[in-house]
Amino acid sequence: MSDEAEVPAAAPASTGIGAGSEKYKQKAVLLRVLVYVFVTHFIAGFITLLFYLGQHAPK
Repeated sequence: MSDEAEVPAAAPASTGIGAGSEKYKQKAVLLRVLVYVFVTHFIAGFITLLFYLGQHAPK
């Protein structure tokens, strides 16, 4: 037995494609932002529609 601690092997170099690449992460963030913006505007439009319909409902 050796007194030296085993050094783990280095991670393989990124090839620039796949889930770990920066380009993939940037696309994921962009998609998430677009979804959040779309969903937020959809909900705001729905609430606006509810106020409009409530204002014009027969009383």
